[in-house]
Amino acid sequence: MQYTEIGKSGIKVSRLCVGAMSFGKAGTMHDWTLDPSQSDRVIAEALDLGINFFDTANGYSAGTSEEYLGQSLKQHVSRDKVVIASKVYFNPGRLSKAAINREIDGTLKRLGTDYLDLYIIHRFDYQTPIEETMSALNDLVKAGKVRALGASAMYGYQFYNMQLTARDNGWTPFSAMENHYNLLYREDERELIPICKQMNVSLMPYSALAAGRLARPTWNADTLRSQTDLVARGKYDHTKESDSKISQRVSELAKKYNVSMAQIAIAWLWAKGVASPIIGATKGKYLQDAAGAVDVHLTDTDIDYLEELYMPHKIVGAIDQNPPEGVMLLDADKK
Repeated sequence: MQYTEIGKSGIKVSRLCVGAMSFGKAGTMHDWTLDPSQSDRVIAEALDLGINFFDTANGYSAGTSEEYLGQSLKQHVSRDKVVIASKVYFNPGRLSKAAINREIDGTLKRLGTDYLDLYIIHRFDYQTPIEETMSALNDLVKAGKVRALGASAMYGYQFYNMQLTARDNGWTPFSAMENHYNLLYREDERELIPICKQMNVSLMPYSALAAGRLARPTWNADTLRSQTDLVARGKYDHTKESDSKISQRVSELAKKYNVSMAQIAIAWLWAKGVASPIIGATKGKYLQDAAGAVDVHLTDTDIDYLEELYMPHKIVGAIDQNPPEGVMLLDADKK
């Protein structure tokens, strides 16, 4: 495994991050999430591969994702050997000072730790003043509850304004951006990603394999997740006709180099400057496969070939307003 630094935080992370949305009590958010013993097996496999970076959220499976992750890590590794990220926003009060102070304590309790390495705001809050949010997050860093800060899917101008607010007040800026980015969705290349690179903010995109659509030659799969994941359907199926052609090019290159499609898709992300893409695995073998991407090196011609067919997409990730309280599954296609 290879390692890199998150921004200028001094925090060293593996070039792959395990997405803990796959862990948690089934039915509380998704039907396909793993129980404690299944989660533990995947987490143990990740640690064996040298992966030290895990990303969860307060709202994943009603908090059970954090619980399962914390319980497993405590069994296998000392706290200082892993980097844990969690998120705040899909909760009462969104990113208000009171909500942030309440939610960090709940997250730490569920994870069974007294500090978080990376605390990420899950979306932009249209109701809370930026100054209130950034001040509250800075207070958590000063208190030792959080080592570094990150943000997730939002518009470039919003992220820029939040960074400027931190800078102008001497507060802790964001070191990481968890945005929606893969070969099938590249809208953030227009504004958000250039801003992140300008500000030395590391990219740790979610949905790195487009919910499996960049990891298999067929668009859908005969799995419980593929059949029941309404969010993935809403993100990708509306552009199936054009995007499946890109997936086929990933398949072609995988055959050319005798590697997996997932390895090609991950190698492309690294070639684009991504620090640590998030891999949401339900089986250890998927992490083993992803880890093999460190040996895949794409040429400029390969990259051009993979990118050539991309067409502009509607925005999926950043939101135009706060969703109704209690809504967690954005972009879901319930038809």
